[in-house]
Amino acid sequence: MTVAIRPAVRGDLDLVIGFIRALAEYERLANEVRLSPDVLDAHLFGERPMAEVLIAELDGVPVGFALFFHNFSTFEGRPGIYLEDLFVAPEARGSGAGKALLSHLAALTIERGCARLEWAVLDWNAPSIAFYESLGARAMDAWKAYRLDGDPLRKLAR
Repeated sequence: MTVAIRPAVRGDLDLVIGFIRALAEYERLANEVRLSPDVLDAHLFGERPMAEVLIAELDGVPVGFALFFHNFSTFEGRPGIYLEDLFVAPEARGSGAGKALLSHLAALTIERGCARLEWAVLDWNAPSIAFYESLGARAMDAWKAYRLDGDPLRKLAR
């Protein structure tokens, strides 16, 4: 079995949406998926893309994806890459597709002169945590993530 990683193209939009929905199911967050295909298309493949997607294929069959974007470290004075989502279909786990996606992202991080590759993982997701730690990733336990959206976001914006 051969794992290949390639950048997503506009024709992959439905595939990417399918992976996003499958990830949301896995994370028990399906009710939070509110994406619009047209808006996602514009942000991934439009005039000014805000994020990028890699597709993992196993013997030519898409089995996973990674969606990422650049952030910036003021302390490093350089950009980084933030991995928003990584998903490999259950039947392809253990094939090396997840490691290949992360390896490709690590190479992009270095190639683009970025200081680091970062992501978040749900605290209950022991298999993913073990996988990330086996690669040498470390938890940033001193940091707590915050989110502002919906009405509180609109209220603050006023």
